[in-house]
Amino acid sequence: MLSSKERLLTVLRKGKVDRPPVICTGGMMNAAIVEIMNNTGHTLPEAHSDAELMAHLAGDVYEQTGFENIGIPFCMTVEAEVLGSEVTYGTLICEPKIMQEVFPTVSVVETKSINTMLDDGRINTVVKATAILAERYPDVPIIGNLTGPISTAASLVDPISLLKEFRKKPAECHRVLDYVTTLIVGFAERMIASGATVISIADPTATGEILGPKVFREFAVLYLNRIIDAVHAKNIPVLVHICGNMNTVQSLIPEIRADAISTDALVNLRQLKADYSQLTTMGNVSTYLLEFGSVEKVAQQTQRLVQDGVDIISPACGLSTSTSLKLIRAMTDAVKEG
Repeated sequence: MLSSKERLLTVLRKGKVDRPPVICTGGMMNAAIVEIMNNTGHTLPEAHSDAELMAHLAGDVYEQTGFENIGIPFCMTVEAEVLGSEVTYGTLICEPKIMQEVFPTVSVVETKSINTMLDDGRINTVVKATAILAERYPDVPIIGNLTGPISTAASLVDPISLLKEFRKKPAECHRVLDYVTTLIVGFAERMIASGATVISIADPTATGEILGPKVFREFAVLYLNRIIDAVHAKNIPVLVHICGNMNTVQSLIPEIRADAISTDALVNLRQLKADYSQLTTMGNVSTYLLEFGSVEKVAQQTQRLVQDGVDIISPACGLSTSTSLKLIRAMTDAVKEG
């Protein structure tokens, strides 16, 4: 009988398993729903900045949902905050948000010491929580989550300006992307040293719909691969989530050197597997269905993904905090019970 860690790692190494793993990575795609927090008393926003509480809540999610992994942190603002952006930690029902980016344009971005930032703020909190969880759950994959380079840059620089400057000031944009990517790589390496068994990168700003294929290749693919290569150098696999409709950039997806590609609900994963048989696919149970559907419909969609040969079953994007535990369990049970 495979442990959940062995099953996920085997799939990511393209080995054969008894059934697909069913996971929810954390980060952008976290399952710290209100129902679980009310059940346990381990709550957000407090758990964003307390390592022991973060570990408790991540363990609660694992134990109550049936997902076969543990994922931290519970947001996409850790990197932005240490870079200097103004962040609100939100509430029990509302996730953290960037209130104000530091710089109006890439041309005026001032850099800070990477090593100082890596010892600062919630990066340290997440690293400590990773170590607690790795010791507490040795047979469960601990997934450390990163905000991708484009989204991190768009949390440091006004995103409207940044998107224009990808075309108007590419050299300056590369300077900023190099800066934030160095921070992200350092964060990944700290989590790995503390026991993370998989790294997941979500980069919602880096969609084909927003960037277009030229900018997607020049910036998103380049800097995602730099992070992936650094993580692979530590012998750790990487998941990458691509948001939105991938039609305009689908031919570029195989250039991303991740061990699995996670997609939004509107992507046909069976077709993606048929078009690019080398890809390990992940997803993509509708989060709308998980919030508003029925047990039967969630189970049916999940079973269809299993039958389509999707390698790793997971939600298609971030879960609403009002999602019910009953519907999450309908998804995880459908995978485990066949």
